[in-house]
Amino acid sequence: MSLKVYINDSEDDSEEEDDIKRKLVVNPSPSPDEESNTRQYVAIADIAGEPGDLVNEGEGNLALYEDELRQKPRISQLLTKLAIYEPVPTNPNEAATIAGVRKSNTKKKVKMGTVMGVYLPTLQNILGVILFLRMTWIVGNAGVIQSLIIILLCCCCTMLTAISMSAIATNGVVPAGGAYFMISRNLGPEFGGAVGVLFYLGTSFAVSLYVLGAIELLLKYIAPAMSLFGDVTGNPVVLYNNMRVYGTILLLLLTIIVFVGVRYVNYFATCALVCVLVAVVSIYAGILSSQTHLCVCTMDGVALKGASENFKCPKISNGKCLTPLASFDQSVNSTCSPDNYALLEAFQNTRFVYENDTLEWKSSQPECSIGIPGLSRTSTIVDNAGSHYLEEGEVHPGQKGEGLQLSAQVTSSFFILISIFFPSVTGIMAGSNRSGDLKDAQKSIPIGTIAAILSTSLIYLTCVLFFGGSVAGFALRDQFGDAIGGLMVAELAWPTKWLILIGALLSTVGAGLQSLTGAPRLLQAIARDNLIPFLKVFGYSSAQGEPTFALIMTAFVSELGVLIASVDAVAPILSMFFLMCYMFVNVACALQSLLQAPNWRPRFKYYHWTLSTAGAALCVAIMFISSWYFSLVALVIAVVIYQYIAYRGAEKEWGDGMRGLSLQAARYSLLQLEEGPLHTKNWRPQLLVLCKLHPTDLKPSQPKLLCFASQLKAGKGLTMVTSIVEGNYVSKVAEVKAAKETLKRVCDEYKIQGFCKVLAAPDITIGLAQNIQGSGLGGLVPNTVLLAWPDAWRKKRSWQTFIETVRVVMATEKALIVTKGINWFPSNNEKCRGNIDIWWVVRILVYSHVYKLQVYLNH
Repeated sequence: MSLKVYINDSEDDSEEEDDIKRKLVVNPSPSPDEESNTRQYVAIADIAGEPGDLVNEGEGNLALYEDELRQKPRISQLLTKLAIYEPVPTNPNEAATIAGVRKSNTKKKVKMGTVMGVYLPTLQNILGVILFLRMTWIVGNAGVIQSLIIILLCCCCTMLTAISMSAIATNGVVPAGGAYFMISRNLGPEFGGAVGVLFYLGTSFAVSLYVLGAIELLLKYIAPAMSLFGDVTGNPVVLYNNMRVYGTILLLLLTIIVFVGVRYVNYFATCALVCVLVAVVSIYAGILSSQTHLCVCTMDGVALKGASENFKCPKISNGKCLTPLASFDQSVNSTCSPDNYALLEAFQNTRFVYENDTLEWKSSQPECSIGIPGLSRTSTIVDNAGSHYLEEGEVHPGQKGEGLQLSAQVTSSFFILISIFFPSVTGIMAGSNRSGDLKDAQKSIPIGTIAAILSTSLIYLTCVLFFGGSVAGFALRDQFGDAIGGLMVAELAWPTKWLILIGALLSTVGAGLQSLTGAPRLLQAIARDNLIPFLKVFGYSSAQGEPTFALIMTAFVSELGVLIASVDAVAPILSMFFLMCYMFVNVACALQSLLQAPNWRPRFKYYHWTLSTAGAALCVAIMFISSWYFSLVALVIAVVIYQYIAYRGAEKEWGDGMRGLSLQAARYSLLQLEEGPLHTKNWRPQLLVLCKLHPTDLKPSQPKLLCFASQLKAGKGLTMVTSIVEGNYVSKVAEVKAAKETLKRVCDEYKIQGFCKVLAAPDITIGLAQNIQGSGLGGLVPNTVLLAWPDAWRKKRSWQTFIETVRVVMATEKALIVTKGINWFPSNNEKCRGNIDIWWVVRILVYSHVYKLQVYLNH
């Protein structure tokens, strides 16, 4: 017999569809001509629970189940769900007609492939401001060798994370929230909420980083005249104040654009992506085709401040820079001449003396040096191979700057440079966040993400080699271009530096828009899960579906980063938040791989728990070696949020890996407890509390018994609170569930940490016996039974149930605690003084006492 249920899920039915429904319900007995194209049907009116009319046909009917359907809607639902499943329609014409009606009212959404949907967006998110503003400076300080190590460490971290992310993403659809969804659904709401907030803060500070990078490009290299507080060259304070003002203005403009509509952000994203690709190509073209150029005025191998404007060098001749001859001619005042008045005044009494009316420099004198020797000079990469870390104010390790020498404006070290560079490898989750817009997400996300990481890693590694092999060290260490008069990467570009300047500016603004678009949606996803109540307001959406309140909050958090006004200071903060997120993605994948849950079946097969564990360890290592204090701050924030969600009691249940881990640990512990007998030292009171219920409201008739149990064991051992409902379980199932919920509330009120169980039995005595025998599991079996002395036992003859219960307890060799007058027992908040008298009762005396009591009661 085959079943078919027609469910109307559309308000606008066509006439053709109505005819089909009439045929299914009104014409249950087909004519002989229609027997080949019709079936036996059951029409169920409401899937929510009310059974409909049964349509019988000959012997093939469901009249046998009619009473059950009318009395038990749950069975109706089960049969309905089973009847819906039809792998192959019996009547193809009929199925095709219904399918055509459904499809005609829906429009297909255009899906994206691997390149447009994952590869290019991820490439755009990874390539960013650090490549254009700090890459040459990192190479100049760390050297070629250590720069390669920094890049390999960061790229290995993101590659291992991408492998773990690919496994999680291909195990199901990843909706809005990206990394937050992955972690929360695999590690539980506590970890999900904590890491989700950190990831949101990281994305918000990424907006600050991109805004500050755009303003630095604008004020330092494109339009210095826009400065509101004076010349920004060589004066960090003036630069930072300008960045605060202009950064706030730019952030406000970006917020307005995102508020107006995300479609404008998507339009701009395409333009920004083209700018990034053109800028990268122009860098390679300039390096490969570059000739020796850019002469810079130096002293002791250190560039001088304002050299491009005040101490100019003649053009290169035959691959060499010519230093102007010493002369007191006024025309040399703007050249890199040893007797330039500005140089004489700056280095007076430190670098030169007058002897016999002759100017003599004590040590080396100003000279013109080649800033970009090009790849033809092999000695350049050898000179730049080693590190050249400086403290603030130094020009060489351990040597402070003098006069106009360009000294280090910030302290640099291997660890500091890791934290500054790491934001340039983030953005690997751009593809997973778009899983719903992909044709084949399970194929596109791994391929596109890993290909983007490999491409950007190749770009970074080759840039290190090209920068170290074509640019002199003093020019690489010119962090803000104060000596060379511009951005070093732009000086390398071909055919013009404006390709880099304009391209870097637009791509940075585009990346800021992308982050400002994604962060509010992440906060909205956290708020809608209701894990943190005070964030609930940010789950609001406007009429257009935009997270308005979350956008305002994101703009406020990003403004805090803008007020820091330093790319080098914001980058480590950003790194900590992203590293925390990546670490938990790896932990989630490793945990699911080890547990081998039935629902863990990722399509991406090239993962292993060892790779995920290595990725998580690498994330932790990079966190602490780059900035241990920021790492501690991030960990403290995560712990506080975790404990807050755990304290409130997370109501979400997502079948996460932590729950699976707890089950595995419990299983292992129970099996270990079964291996040998329990030693006396390890004995703990495992209480089985037999609680009587009121027959009307199903509340404990003696709640003070639970108060006594909570005080008796002081949080140690196991407590099981059980009750019996008299009657058949099938007819009493609602009462059993209600009684269990009531019992849980009372146990929570008395702070009893244990389990509640309510059984249905045809007889109370039989139910209590079964409860005593069957409670517990493995080594966690109650060893002590707690019950109250029966009330009014002479009148109600409840002593018989009590006597039988005592016999069962003795037969199971458990300890027995009987309380009398329990209603006068002091509550938990009452303080009592005095003595407690304890009588030890030998078992044979108990037996004799029970026997005498039974004889007495019988008489």
